[in-house]
Amino acid sequence: MTVILLRHGVSTSNTARTLAGRSAGVDLTEHGNTQARTVAERLAALPIEHIVHSPLLRCQRTIAPLAEKLGLEPESDDRLIEVDYGDWTGKAIADLLSEPLWKVVQRHASGAVFPSGEGLAQVQIRAVAAVREHDRRFAEKAGHDVLWVACTHGDVIKSVLADALGLHLDGFQRIVVEPASISIVRYTPTSPFVVRLNDTGADLSGSAKPQRPASASATSTAPEAGPVPGGELGGTPSADNGNAELRDSL
Repeated sequence: MTVILLRHGVSTSNTARTLAGRSAGVDLTEHGNTQARTVAERLAALPIEHIVHSPLLRCQRTIAPLAEKLGLEPESDDRLIEVDYGDWTGKAIADLLSEPLWKVVQRHASGAVFPSGEGLAQVQIRAVAAVREHDRRFAEKAGHDVLWVACTHGDVIKSVLADALGLHLDGFQRIVVEPASISIVRYTPTSPFVVRLNDTGADLSGSAKPQRPASASATSTAPEAGPVPGGELGGTPSADNGNAELRDSL
């Protein structure tokens, strides 16, 4: 069973450098819409059988072109929704840098609980449970291995990848998940295998059918940086996948 973890495209909140969280009406930018169409072109040739997504608008917009190309009806799952950042929701990233919790999020994510919101440990529990449950359900229904897409948010995807990698949640900030990037996890009865990570352009033809895990996962390189809640990299001016040189936010 193989899931393609798709992060939504660049949103208006990404470019404004604010923490959107679950704010209503946060849409894709023009560039984000272009990314969504590009993702659809990249994935349309693969035998994808299901699309599951966060209920937030930016994820709905991201998967719409792909769903249309494949003739699939996307399925919403609240467990894939963005982190509830509580009182941090809607605030400018620059205004959060001095918050004591900022360093906890960076260095001790498993102990981070957002004021009036949820903890990152809770996020991982719900997200991993959702992905694994859908994976089992699709396999049982089809009677064979199924390739499917889960479109969600940066921190949510990073928490799922940390689980698949056997990485403690405190290390999940070491994982980079850019807007419109694709990460692929193949679940087997004994272990998950991370086949691709933060992929924004490589050929995906080898992901259409189960195969032996490669000795190393394909990754995209990014300079050292301090990620911020929401999955962005600290100091990134526009979150546009430019991979510009970044400074540490801490």
